[in-house]
This record gives sequence, C-alpha cells and structure tokens, in this order.
Amino acid sequence: MLFELLRVLVILLFFGAILGGAMNVLYGMFGVNVANTNGGFLIGVAILILLFVLYRNKLQFIGFYKGDGRGKLPKKVSASLVTSSVLLMLIAPYVQ
Repeated sequence: MLFELLRVLVILLFFGAILGGAMNVLYGMFGVNVANTNGGFLIGVAILILLFVLYRNKLQFIGFYKGDGRGKLPKKVSASLVTSSVLLMLIAPYVQ
C-alpha cells in the first residue's frame, strides 16, 4: 500500500506539473497570465479533478494495490467531473 501511495503522489506531481505548465503556455499564447491569481488556483483544481478521473478509471488498475474498493467511476459521474473541470479551465482567465 505504501508503494501505491508513492505512485499516486508521483502521478499527481508529474502529470500535474506537466498539465499546469501546458495551461500556462496555452493561456500565455493568448496574452493571459493566470499565474499567481485566483484563475491559477481554479486551473489547479481542474487539473486535480482530471487526474482523479484518470486515476479512478484507468491508472488504479495497473498499480501495486490489488485490494477491495477498486472500480471505475460511473459514466455520468466521470462526464460531470470532466465537464466541470473544463468549465473551470474556461472561466479561469476571467477570475481575478
């Protein structure tokens, strides 16, 4: 279980940093700076939601932990979480 916890931490840090950097570059191409603003916080929350959905639906099945409680999220829950994440990313530049 310790290895799985370390694996989740690495996934959050690695993929979170990559996605956060990509979002900063994407918004920077449009001349919007979301770093160190409330919009940057919203983007961070959106990335965490996306990584949660990715982990629960794909990554947990290829990890070290093989115990009970593993299962995919229902399709409606996954869709609503991804939709809310995209909406957070879209409204982030407008939040100061």
